[in-house]
Amino acid sequence: MSKRLSVPSQAWGWISCPPRAMAGPEPGGSFRRCLARLGALRLQAGSELPAGGRRTELHLLFDQLISESCGPAAADVCALLVQACQLVHLDQAHLVSKVCQLIYHLLNRFQVTFDEQNLNFLLSYCISALKQCSSWTHVEILQALAALVYNNGPKCQKYLPDLLGKTGLLVQFSDSAQPNTELRTAALHSMANLCLSVPGQTYLDESYRSVCFQTFLSVLQSSKTSDVDDITFCVLLQNALKGIQSLLNGGKMKLMQADQLGSLLAVLKKCMFHGLPGLSIEVPAALYPAPLPQYDKRSPVKQEQPEPAASKATGNRRKKSKGKQKKGELAEEGREDLCDTGKESIRGNSSHSDPKTLASDAAYVPAGKDHLSSHCTSWKRISSSESEYSDAEGGIQSKTRSYQAKVRQGALACFLSTIKSIEKRVLYGYWSAFVPDAPGIGSPQSVSLMTIALKDPSPKTRACSLQVLSAILEGSKQFLSVAEDANDHKRAFTPFSVTIASSIRELHRCLLLALVAESSFQTLTQIIKCLANLVSNAPYSRLNPGLLTRVWNQIKPYICHKDVNVRVSSLTLLGAVVSAQAPLPEVQLLLQQPSSSGLNSSGSGTPHRFNSSEQWRKAVPLEGESPDNPVGCMSSEPCWLIRLCISIVVLPREDSCSDSDANFPSGSVYEPSPVRLESLQNDQQILCITLLLGLNHSETPLVKAAAARALGVYILFSCLRQDVMFVADTANAILNSLHDKSPNVRAKAAWSLGNLTDTLIVNMETMGQSFQEEFSDLLLLKMLRSATEASKDKDKVKSNAVRALGNLLHFLQPYHVANPRFRETIEESLQALISTVLSEATMKVRWNACYALGNVFKNTALPLGEAPWTTQAYNALSSVVKSCKNFKIRIKSAMALSIPSKRECYGPTEQFCQIWDALVEALQKSEDTEDFLEFKYSASLRTQICQALLHLLSLAKSTDLPLIWKTITENGDAIRSYVLQYMKSGVEENEAGTHTDLCERERKLKGAIEHLNGIEKQVEGKAGVRVCVYLEGILTNHANATELTKT
Repeated sequence: MSKRLSVPSQAWGWISCPPRAMAGPEPGGSFRRCLARLGALRLQAGSELPAGGRRTELHLLFDQLISESCGPAAADVCALLVQACQLVHLDQAHLVSKVCQLIYHLLNRFQVTFDEQNLNFLLSYCISALKQCSSWTHVEILQALAALVYNNGPKCQKYLPDLLGKTGLLVQFSDSAQPNTELRTAALHSMANLCLSVPGQTYLDESYRSVCFQTFLSVLQSSKTSDVDDITFCVLLQNALKGIQSLLNGGKMKLMQADQLGSLLAVLKKCMFHGLPGLSIEVPAALYPAPLPQYDKRSPVKQEQPEPAASKATGNRRKKSKGKQKKGELAEEGREDLCDTGKESIRGNSSHSDPKTLASDAAYVPAGKDHLSSHCTSWKRISSSESEYSDAEGGIQSKTRSYQAKVRQGALACFLSTIKSIEKRVLYGYWSAFVPDAPGIGSPQSVSLMTIALKDPSPKTRACSLQVLSAILEGSKQFLSVAEDANDHKRAFTPFSVTIASSIRELHRCLLLALVAESSFQTLTQIIKCLANLVSNAPYSRLNPGLLTRVWNQIKPYICHKDVNVRVSSLTLLGAVVSAQAPLPEVQLLLQQPSSSGLNSSGSGTPHRFNSSEQWRKAVPLEGESPDNPVGCMSSEPCWLIRLCISIVVLPREDSCSDSDANFPSGSVYEPSPVRLESLQNDQQILCITLLLGLNHSETPLVKAAAARALGVYILFSCLRQDVMFVADTANAILNSLHDKSPNVRAKAAWSLGNLTDTLIVNMETMGQSFQEEFSDLLLLKMLRSATEASKDKDKVKSNAVRALGNLLHFLQPYHVANPRFRETIEESLQALISTVLSEATMKVRWNACYALGNVFKNTALPLGEAPWTTQAYNALSSVVKSCKNFKIRIKSAMALSIPSKRECYGPTEQFCQIWDALVEALQKSEDTEDFLEFKYSASLRTQICQALLHLLSLAKSTDLPLIWKTITENGDAIRSYVLQYMKSGVEENEAGTHTDLCERERKLKGAIEHLNGIEKQVEGKAGVRVCVYLEGILTNHANATELTKT
């Protein structure tokens, strides 16, 4: 080979790189020969090869490499690119441009991982080229730079000043004053790729993140000028959106400032509708949050509702024009014709009956099959400036529409990342900007996410908008709990509760419109999932009945849809309906409907799955059932929905069914169903339980997770939780799932384990020692060990694992504690709880850990106050109550500190007084927070701390009083004011039970005074007397203030 390379290149020209036909079957053979030729040229540099001939040879080699399609080894690519850059000097502008094209091409085509040395060399080469080469080469150089820094951001730290500093190259090229739009686009592409985070590695510093964010935001805020074509402007917006999404996904970018968040949401809303046909909107420079009531402190009262007479709803008759659609063709821009239906314009993709059927049992058959592979934009290294279309294929208009759709998808994907980066209570301040509300008389419909879901011609964009809406609705139960339909229509203003209720109704209307109009299976799945999230969080007990009936009748035909994802999401939605604030009279009526209602609609309008009609109703006849007796006609028969679910489980899976649900997420967490298990016959109960226990061993993670969660619901039924054998079987099944390799299965199993341990405590309190003695010691030990191990898992598993640990440690009996087999496991469990309290885990995890320690303190069998772990536990809770940023965790830690009922449980005087001092300090810091949203919990925090302080005083020993008096001497005025406020707040916070609550607080204060008076004689000195006098002064001041209030 070396002899052949010595032949002068002039003698063989192109033969220096043999054609692919001569390369033989060896993969990447021609690539390696080109690599060898580059090495030979490097050796010949400065020798017999003239400069012009050498440049020609390099051009030919680079052209061949750019056209190479064989997959070379990653090491070969690294070596080739390094050698190519070594051969091309920066004064050879054309070759620099060509070698940068080669870098861009190879890195986009093949997956290459660089070592640090090669990456540093190539980055230095590109940065030097940007500084020294002519401006016409900069676009190609920036494209090469973008490919190099993709997923390599943490390795580029030392080059950040050159790229993102005040005078950094990317900052200059991406500036709004940059006249070359193509250059600006390439610079933004590089900057966006540089912002990509790599898990477990160093991310951008705050200063660089801020520079990038402001750059991206300014691009999104800019308007298209006349000298920039539509496609170029779309690419510019896509790169900016990709950059902001990368910053948000990095986990470090916190949108704390209202103006920063408002500006971002404004440009995202503008981009969501970019290029949407027939729509032009004006969005202000920034959106501002609407003031919200303290919705999360409200506990809405369930109201009695009259049973709905008939589930049939009415609708306005409107003619619907038919839009043309090419059969079987559902590309990104597959439908452009829109037809108007009432207030909303939806896509006319088939012939529909009267719109009245939107609220009846009629259904819609999706036409065609959607082949989209994902719901949201997936940002790739390949620059979106690379055209996938030609004028001959689709024309410039089709190409423009495609790029505009990608901008809308990018904006929605970025919005989804924004939602995950901010707290929900902050997000809901912007509810009206993105969620539809019923239009007023004579006013147009406001644009919202549902506008996209109903009007956008791209199924992928519609799916993205629905995914964002689902993310907003998820966890919105507290916010929506204020909703209430207005009874008085003569008010001068619209209350907030009525506005939210109107929004909920409009969401129902729009989502059911979208359900009827949709033909893409994946988008249809997103619509149903969005409905499930809405149903799970809406307060139907406070709304006029009828909404759930329309959802129920509309979704029933989709149970038999031919797409498995649609079927699964339909069942999830039905589960949400029957779980809606149980028991609702409206839902009870729906469950009593005959099984054929809505499932055998006439015509081809019913989405169908089974070849034999209504096969599920004929399958698995129950014992004692007559074959001629229709299901659901007798009250003794189980609900048709239960029969359907059982038939789905026991029937063999059809070969024609799709397996595309492998990545379908399980449904949201719902409350137990109002359909009581006790209503089933004994053999039917056994069938359900046997199915669940068996499915818990399924090899399919989705099925196993659903079975584990269902067991967690079953264990809450009183008829089952008192059965020791069922509890044991369920525990073993859950523990099996808790060790599954799927994080989703483990999360569901941990939730169920938490529920199961809750029932252990209930049984212990209601059934007494008999249940504890019957429960297996070995199983209890196994549960302790598994929960301890799960507490080290991901946060979704950990949050319920620590809850289970607290219950299990509370459940232990003296003989368990004394058992050497338990001793080590108990110590490990306690250490796991203590470390979780002090960890940097999510707030939910730490809240549960504090709650769990409180449960531990309730168990008098544990050596609380004597064991070494006692000091660690009290220190952890004391630290949290003083300094945790989240006030809910502070409240729970203060509550845990007030649980021990005996003075001995608090340990020696020094430790007791440390807890006292920590609570006093926490009381003084109860208004100190950087987050204004935490102020709403400060009153509750002070209440809990004052209760804890009075509890400590009622247990104090004579040796404790000198140190307590010392603290009072230093902070007496502050403590007095807070305790008086605590005494007074009993009247303000609970008007319904004013006297009871007030008396209770007075009783606690008097109890502390009486206790201290009782030990006064044992105290040498005046500390006890002084503390008593101090507390009596507080009681006198409170009594005087109360008398003044009465008069």
